[in-house]
Amino acid sequence: MLRLFIYYLIAMTLVSFVLMGIDKARSKKKGKSRIPEAVLFTFAVFGGSVGVLLGMYIFRHKTKHNSFRIGIPTIILAQAALIILFL
Repeated sequence: MLRLFIYYLIAMTLVSFVLMGIDKARSKKKGKSRIPEAVLFTFAVFGGSVGVLLGMYIFRHKTKHNSFRIGIPTIILAQAALIILFL
């Protein structure tokens, strides 16, 4: 069961990271539809927070948005606390 959970977190991290990269690429092209911030936060809440954080700094995307600068680390801390609580 733990192994399955770890695979899930890895998959969510990778997907979230890719979504941040796609949104960054789309932000440079006018007229391209963007990925809504709510979608990025949803992926973060459901296990992709590390991927979003890595995407923020590797792609230099959303780093000036306080909702991301504060929100994503807060989500990571809450998730870490939940993992510790359940272990």
